[in-house]
Amino acid sequence: MRPGAATVAGGAALAAAWSPLPTVVFGHGFAAHMTSHMTVVAIAAPLLAVGLVGSRSNRSLKRPALFAAVPVSLVELVVVWGWHAPAAHDLARSNGAAHVAEQASFLLAGLWLWIACLGHGGSRPRAAQGTVAMLLTSIHMTLLGVLLSTTTVPLYAAHHGGAATALDQQHIGGIVMLLVGGGVYLAGGLALAARLLREEPAADAGADP
Repeated sequence: MRPGAATVAGGAALAAAWSPLPTVVFGHGFAAHMTSHMTVVAIAAPLLAVGLVGSRSNRSLKRPALFAAVPVSLVELVVVWGWHAPAAHDLARSNGAAHVAEQASFLLAGLWLWIACLGHGGSRPRAAQGTVAMLLTSIHMTLLGVLLSTTTVPLYAAHHGGAATALDQQHIGGIVMLLVGGGVYLAGGLALAARLLREEPAADAGADP
């Protein structure tokens, strides 16, 4: 996808994530929150990253130390798991400033990670690190998705409508995270790994006399 088209598509995905659309589809429960969250980090962020790394605004080549993929993936892990701790999640649902901070951190962490993984400029070590970072992120999102979709206790007091409704919403949200978050980052890691494997024979052939 061309950088300009990716940027436009990413902006549209971000607008949809922060619009009333998730609430229209899922109501005001946890499933709407998770749909918005996954749209930000697994759809909008990679599209925006494609647009940035293909333009003159790609800072990952000028400051590679700030875009080391595995450390950045650990930052995203802290952001994602931190905001899904019950106290932090409930605060973001009841406080406007906390909600803005939550959504901004989701976008920045996701964008930072995708730029770190995609903006390697052909460097094989950085591409390999990006592969590992994508797979690590897929694993931790899958684990959180499984936790949310299998627990028998509603974790979030901010979502009303009775315990059964809250638990159903939590299970749907967990499945969304498992399928979208875990799936997209897994696909990203496998795509980077496949690119490395395709490029290796060519590199070896070029090294032969």
